Parts: sequence; C-alpha cells; structure tokens
Amino acid sequence: MCGRYAASRRPEDLAGIFEIEKWEPEETLEPDYNVAPTKEVYAVLDRPLKDADDKKPVRQLRKLKWGLVPSWSKNPEGAARMINARAETVHEKPSYRRAFATRRCILPADGYYEWVTGKQERDLEVEGKKKRPRKQPYFVLPADGSVFAMAGLYEFWRDKTLPDDHPQAWWVTCSVITTEAEATPLAVAPEHGPHTLAEIHPRMPLMLTPDRWDSWLDPARTDPDDLRRLLEPPPAGLMRAYPVSTAVSNVRNNSPELLDELEGPEEGTLF
Repeated sequence: MCGRYAASRRPEDLAGIFEIEKWEPEETLEPDYNVAPTKEVYAVLDRPLKDADDKKPVRQLRKLKWGLVPSWSKNPEGAARMINARAETVHEKPSYRRAFATRRCILPADGYYEWVTGKQERDLEVEGKKKRPRKQPYFVLPADGSVFAMAGLYEFWRDKTLPDDHPQAWWVTCSVITTEAEATPLAVAPEHGPHTLAEIHPRMPLMLTPDRWDSWLDPARTDPDDLRRLLEPPPAGLMRAYPVSTAVSNVRNNSPELLDELEGPEEGTLF
C-alpha cells in the first residue's frame, strides 16, 4: 500500500522534469517530508485549461487532496479510506473505473515510507502476548535519486451545500495506484534488514518510468484493456530502501531529518 510519502521537490523542478506547461504560483506547496492522507499534494495531469477556447490538453501541475471522493458520493467522509487503488481491479471498481478511463495523473514523490514489524515484536505476537507491535519504518526510493512518479487517479466532487461561487464548492481529489511489491533483490539493500520490497510489505505504489508518462496522462486513451498494459510494474532493480527514524510514524513530525538513513533498525525493532 502507500499510506505515507515524502515530496520535497519545488514546482520549478517538477516543471522541468515533467515538461509542465501550466501551474499557478498561488498553489505552491511547502516541501512535505511526511505526506499523509487528506493532505494537499502535487499532481501532474493533462487537461484542457478551464474556460479556454482551445480544448487541447495542457500539461499542468495541480494541487489536489489525497483521498479520492467519487463524483457520485453524497459526502466526502470516505476520502481517507480511498488513498489507494489496486492495479489489478482499478478498471472495474465503481469508485475508480471512470477516473481510470479519463482522469489519470502522476503524483511526484521523493519516495514512500513503509513499516516492517520487528522480529522480536512478531515473536511476541506469535506467543499471544498482548503487546502492540513496534514497527520499523523504511524509506523506499529510486536508487538513482530520480523522481518517484506514482501512477494516480483524480476526480471532481461538488459540495452541493455550497453556492457555485464558493472557493470550496469543488473538491479535486486523488488516489495512488498500488501493485504487488517486487520480490527481486533491491538495487541497494540495508545490511541488516529486508533485501526485497516484498519483505517490507506485499504492496507498493506503482512507479511509472518516463517512457510511460505521456501515454498514462493522455486523456484520449480511454480503452481499459489498452490502459491496463500501462500498469505493468517497472523493471526490477531500480529501487533502494533504508531504515529511518520511528519519528516518521507521528504525522506531526515533518522535517528533512525524517529522510536520514539509520545504520540499522532502531532498538526494539530488529528485522
């Protein structure tokens, strides 16, 4: 799954990476080292500009809320539960299939966090001792330091309790597509810890390599079978993972130090 990630790149940098044609300076977000569900995040999408005569799609950097609210929802209360969409079923689930067909985006990140239950804690669980597992967080990112381009979907939802001219009348929300975690060796693995992403967690965000960006963002591509071919996992051996401080487990903590690599798992969270 993807329940937390880091996104620190400036919009100017993202504009160069993704060949952005349009972004609004007033939508600039501060670097976020602990992105959690319901926060505002950057999304790259191809869409005609609002009120423009030319309906040709324009590559935009937009500010969206993480947690998808389907257009038909009566209220947005379930958004926090819809942060991930499974690649295997995204084309058929009622909450996602319309967005999958026409409203796809890329959610740029530095990498994502995932938690592993330490061996000692798992042993306690097996023994039936009532102790809350202490999980070791790992940061997963491209080994070459490039942007982690997560496949995503976005959707519009109208709050009918507000007038048309209210700035919060329309919600634009998004979800991260996930896939099976790689079981092949990491490009760079911690000395003491997991050596594959599957050992960390059975799911991972679907990373799109640059050769798929244009096809994924193209709103003219609407055939589900055609689109599903773009959901193939990236080539193996592109990722690295390393342990980070358990401070990231508290969403109120948000600083570059959360990305600092530890020499090994913290005490009490041995893998």
